[in-house]
Amino acid sequence: MIHIEQAAKSFKGIPAVQNLTLQVHPGEILGLLGANGAGKSTTINMLLGFLSPDSGKVTINQLDCTQQKGEVRKLIGYIPENVNLYPYLSGIENLDYFCRLAGLRYNKAELQDFLSTCGLQSEAHLQKVSAYSKGMRQKVGIAIAYAKKAQVYLLDEPASGLDPLASNELSLLLRKLASEGAAILMASHDFFRVREVCDRIGILKKGALLKELRSEEVSADELEKLYLEFMKN
Repeated sequence: MIHIEQAAKSFKGIPAVQNLTLQVHPGEILGLLGANGAGKSTTINMLLGFLSPDSGKVTINQLDCTQQKGEVRKLIGYIPENVNLYPYLSGIENLDYFCRLAGLRYNKAELQDFLSTCGLQSEAHLQKVSAYSKGMRQKVGIAIAYAKKAQVYLLDEPASGLDPLASNELSLLLRKLASEGAAILMASHDFFRVREVCDRIGILKKGALLKELRSEEVSADELEKLYLEFMKN
């Protein structure tokens, strides 16, 4: 479903992604671990069609993410680190608006169900987003992606601002989406969450994929130790 082959991207001569090759199949979750500047967001932005690779191939469902970005985006649910919502609209109004932009129409009960499934308390559904915490805004962003019923989900630090309970709820939702056949790529700093939710883990440094392993091969502590060793060398 997600296919990146020998992709490279530089900014002003400085490599952001170097000869990156990875795949995510339907029903699978791949987690990317890396420090700031490792190339995680650049990779996601190439898949979204916001950036074009200097070389290599980036496709989703065999569609070129640069040349066919309109078709590709119809397949994607995207959750950024900082969700931008309209502060003068309520949570449910924001969800309804973004669903309509995607050509989706849901009734009030369905919209509320999406918000509740993504962890937003029912009393907040009709409150203006200007009164929300960052974690509450993040839950609306997750609901926007979830309501799209996408084939592919791209997540850039999706648990940012979420408390441990909400972060666990997100993990359960991602496993549910994967069980329904979605391909999921998640960039995160959270060793524990990546180890718990992902099937495979890739470690990025300076835009290069240093190591890829299956989650069951390591504990969270072992993963952290391995990651820190790569970052030091």
